[in-house]
Amino acid sequence: MIKMELYLQNIMESIQFENLPSEWTNFDFVKFSDKKKLFDYQQDALKNVLKALYKYYKDFNADKRLFFQFYKNNGFSENLDFVINNNKILSIFEEFNNDYGITGNTIAFYNFINRMSFWMATGSGKTIVIVKLIELLINLMKENQIPKKDILFLTYREDLIDQFKSHIEEFNKSIGNLNINLNDLKQYDSIKRESRMNINNGVDIFYYRSDLISDEQKDKIIDFRNYDNNGNWYILLDEAHKGDREDSKRVCQ
Repeated sequence: MIKMELYLQNIMESIQFENLPSEWTNFDFVKFSDKKKLFDYQQDALKNVLKALYKYYKDFNADKRLFFQFYKNNGFSENLDFVINNNKILSIFEEFNNDYGITGNTIAFYNFINRMSFWMATGSGKTIVIVKLIELLINLMKENQIPKKDILFLTYREDLIDQFKSHIEEFNKSIGNLNINLNDLKQYDSIKRESRMNINNGVDIFYYRSDLISDEQKDKIIDFRNYDNNGNWYILLDEAHKGDREDSKRVCQ
């Protein structure tokens, strides 16, 4: 059995939130809607995200190697390099070799260091945290603290998408200065052509079923290459532990 080490959480909890610049801490971590407020553990999760984003983008200028060294300086010593033993998956990564730098059939772990996760029990309100995280990302982009990128929400079941839509609707009704517009990912090209993205007012974000993203284009199944956007996404993957079999070809940059 693999022992779960919460490296990033432990590192972020050692950083004092109050020491961050005011443009990073000026955020309402409590209110979700007129009827809902975030519990302390939900607020703490978002504050840890904020600290991680600050370290990655401000202290290390989005340099994955430097951020990985930061991990190692704080006790990380495991070898988590990704060894690819499936030719189909290897061929897909080779299409993006400039992003990953494959050596033989191995990708160094630092290439995946710009990721974080919430480890939350069923019923602990992760959808509320996800919606507040979207608000946090939008605010930071608006203040030019992090790069402006599109936001993509993925989950693997239709009922979870419906739940996400319901929470967004509740959030929009209660937050007067921000409106989140939800769009099916297949509408991405038309929406971008219309130039509807406006950080200062309503913001278009996109959603899709993670189990319907593959390396081919069919009716509901979409080819991820058609929506790669040069990797310029903030991707939020709900139920990340739910996956296909080992030889799955689904890849998110």
